[in-house]
Amino acid sequence: MSKKSKMIVRTKFVDRACHWTVVISFFLVALSGIALFFPTLKWLTETFGTPQMGRILHPFFGVLIFVVLMFMFFRFVKHNIPDRQDLPWFKNIIEVLKGNEHNVADVGKYNAGQKMMFWSIMSLIFVLLITGIIIWRPYFADLFPMWMIRWSLLIHAVAAIVLIHAILIHMYMAFWVKGSIGGMVEGKVSRRWARKHHPRWYREVEAEEAKAESKAKTEEKHK
Repeated sequence: MSKKSKMIVRTKFVDRACHWTVVISFFLVALSGIALFFPTLKWLTETFGTPQMGRILHPFFGVLIFVVLMFMFFRFVKHNIPDRQDLPWFKNIIEVLKGNEHNVADVGKYNAGQKMMFWSIMSLIFVLLITGIIIWRPYFADLFPMWMIRWSLLIHAVAAIVLIHAILIHMYMAFWVKGSIGGMVEGKVSRRWARKHHPRWYREVEAEEAKAESKAKTEEKHK
């Protein structure tokens, strides 16, 4: 087996570009948002240059995150539909946390924890978009009654805090499973990594490769 064939594509370039766009944008939005709700941390708005720019750009970058995540949603949703094969992962969560996931669950492209993270992030970003529009001055806030703006401020803050914690957990998971970061940077993972952490997905990849190889041989014979 050649050196190149030892690696398989885990994440395509367009998906990696979207992922890192969201990462950078979320970092800026999270810091500026924390500063807006906690005045003692106003120095965090310097991520956008000045407090004024922080207030102006915060919602625009929030919309950018939503748009990119919706694009990713339609590309990844088919791999994140919960099914019965996720049950062993939950039933043996202790072993999973010990790092023995490969011994107790036949994981597809994404495990049950990653699926939960997917739906959590997508749900929270939708809540943040709706509440963010309601409180967005000077464009939309005047269209809504004050009681709705106040509730939206509260919900927006709570959803943002929950999302920040979800992202921190997501980051921890990525560093915890060695090779995950490289897969999102370079787009490829080793076959050994795939067999260990996502065996069902790896079998699907192998089946597709075998099918493509068979098709190529058939076409070669007919030339």
